[in-house]
Amino acid sequence: MQIFKFGGASVKDAEGVRNVARIIEKYGQSNVLVVISAMGKSTNALEKIIHASYHNEDSLAQHVAEFKQYHDEILSELFPAEHLFGRIDVQNLYLELECAIDNANLKHDYDFYYDQIIAFGELISTRIVSAFLLFSGLRNQWVDSRNFILTDDRYRDAKVMWEQTSTVISNRLQPLADKNLVIAQGFIGKGPNGENTTLGREGSDYTAAIFARLLGAQSVTIWKDVPGVMNADPKKFANPILLKELSYADAIELAYYGASVIHPKTIQPLQAANIPLFVKSFSDPEQEGTRVDSRSTNLAQSCLIHKSNQALLRFSTRNLTFIAETQLMQLFTLFNALKIRLNLMQNSATHFTCVIDFNESRLESLKAELDSLEMELFVQPGLEMISIYQPEPGIEAQLPDASTWVLKQQTDRSTHYVIKP
Repeated sequence: MQIFKFGGASVKDAEGVRNVARIIEKYGQSNVLVVISAMGKSTNALEKIIHASYHNEDSLAQHVAEFKQYHDEILSELFPAEHLFGRIDVQNLYLELECAIDNANLKHDYDFYYDQIIAFGELISTRIVSAFLLFSGLRNQWVDSRNFILTDDRYRDAKVMWEQTSTVISNRLQPLADKNLVIAQGFIGKGPNGENTTLGREGSDYTAAIFARLLGAQSVTIWKDVPGVMNADPKKFANPILLKELSYADAIELAYYGASVIHPKTIQPLQAANIPLFVKSFSDPEQEGTRVDSRSTNLAQSCLIHKSNQALLRFSTRNLTFIAETQLMQLFTLFNALKIRLNLMQNSATHFTCVIDFNESRLESLKAELDSLEMELFVQPGLEMISIYQPEPGIEAQLPDASTWVLKQQTDRSTHYVIKP
């Protein structure tokens, strides 16, 4: 069995959907499970809907209309007007979306409400792709990933309940996947009370890895808008180099520090089952791409990783006493409760400094809790982080201008610069 994963860029329009059909027809019509993300920027569009709905903003109706129009235009380009392929299923999902939006008045926790709405991007996109495959003569079975990926209730960053998920996949999905081309959603799961959960932004890669491990897949292929894993983002840096192979360890490091081609959680399930990962171009599928597995050699090329929308946080006690174990324990307990992930951290006698992905609502919640800890907080938003990952210590790499540095951190194989853009 093979697992294919197509991201939002690969299905951003009707021609993208046609191209996905061509790839599936050529490379895997049977014994393949295909994981598909929301189309194009529709996750961003749903985030606008969520924000407007939750805060009762007048722009809600316009955002919903634009979201529907985007998908309706793709449907119109894919299917003749007299055909109902996909349209009925999508219209039903529109109705479910509107009902879920109405529940914003109940004022659930924002992260809970986010997960109930954001899942519609993947549900609609897979309905459209599945319908087009049928229309094109490619028989397939659409499934709802929420019936198979079972999680805890940590909304927007849910943890997979591996034992329960393994059981339900073995009993209910394996028989389908052994006989059919299966179309499933990435990113989404189901919590302990039947509510929607998500695996973290860009979590569809992780979904593919979960299915691969529990279905005993031979490989996972992630189809991207780049030739494979590059040593730098071609949208940010000039003359990037294709990395034809990566070890699991190097792939984990690159993903952890922000390489957007692979989701950070993807590698571990594949490594545990020794399943190779291929990253290939959906626009040029004949190209070799990148292979990630246990046989690949260690990285021989320095890599540059860029992360935008960063914020530097500097904590100090109000009386400038030492930041000791007690204060650090309190801070890390708070970070965990608020789902704040630290990208970098440094500690001195009187300050604790860290860098996080900027999230205004979580930052406000953090500030509200600091009074009880008798701590002061300085925040510097609007920053970027450049990480240089080196195959060996001492190898030279292009450095950011020193005048832009806000923070620098170095380990044996990586150097991180937090900079003003």
